[in-house]
Amino acid sequence: MDIDLHASFLPHTDPEASLAFYRDLLGFEVRKDVGYDSMRWITVGPVGRPGTSIVLEPPAVDPGLTDEERRTIVEMMAKGTYARIILASADLDGTFARLRSAGAEVVQEPTDQPYGIRDCAVRDPAGNLIRINESGVGEAGADGVR
Repeated sequence: MDIDLHASFLPHTDPEASLAFYRDLLGFEVRKDVGYDSMRWITVGPVGRPGTSIVLEPPAVDPGLTDEERRTIVEMMAKGTYARIILASADLDGTFARLRSAGAEVVQEPTDQPYGIRDCAVRDPAGNLIRINESGVGEAGADGVR
């Protein structure tokens, strides 16, 4: 089989703050910015890798959710326990320093993990956990983020 990851979805609570984080701090390009009523779906991804995207979506808009489920999702987002994604960077320390200096909520500084990777963790403006693994030279994109 030949299967690739095309898109992953993360909720956002503030489209402009999400753009500042993913576009301006991580260096992702904006591929789509679609509005409907007062909601926005923003597709971002690493430059030069058009086949891989993150869709930043309004939380709990699925019509099949109950009001209680919506409340639970909003509560989990506020605690930072609802969604997460793992990225990779050839320059983990530089990426972490840029995120920290911009005021990103630090969860874990760059650390050598006992299971063989070096990584760090921050939260995006919506509270999503963003872990960043250190990748080998040449594995990341031109901006250092993969």
